[in-house]
Amino acid sequence: MPSDAIDIDYRPSEDEPFMNERQREYFRRKLLAWKEDILRESRETLVVLQNDNENLPDLADRASSETDRSIELRARDRQRKLISKIDAALGRIEDGSYGYCEETGEPISLKRLDARPIATFSIEAQERHERREKVYRDG
Repeated sequence: MPSDAIDIDYRPSEDEPFMNERQREYFRRKLLAWKEDILRESRETLVVLQNDNENLPDLADRASSETDRSIELRARDRQRKLISKIDAALGRIEDGSYGYCEETGEPISLKRLDARPIATFSIEAQERHERREKVYRDG
């Protein structure tokens, strides 16, 4: 699909065929932009962490910095997992399975996909999945 095939104001609509070429391109761009934002934030965080550690002679400041570093590293781990999910969603766009619930095979609502473009379950299937996990955890 040519890169200019959808305009900047385009929003997927229930009035058009589900996961048509324009919708796939819309979600592909959304996922790529999200991934780029995460990578940029990660690069900025790395620079801040490197600069912070260079000028901390005080022990309390260094301890505080280590706590900050631990929090940042956990955040970066979450970012890596999110990037993996974004890459998986991009793969589903390529293979034609994007936008369909992994459990039921039914289309996931456009509203849900717009809010959470890495979604793999419909709302109903996600709620069932979470209830099963809760029962398993609590049981």
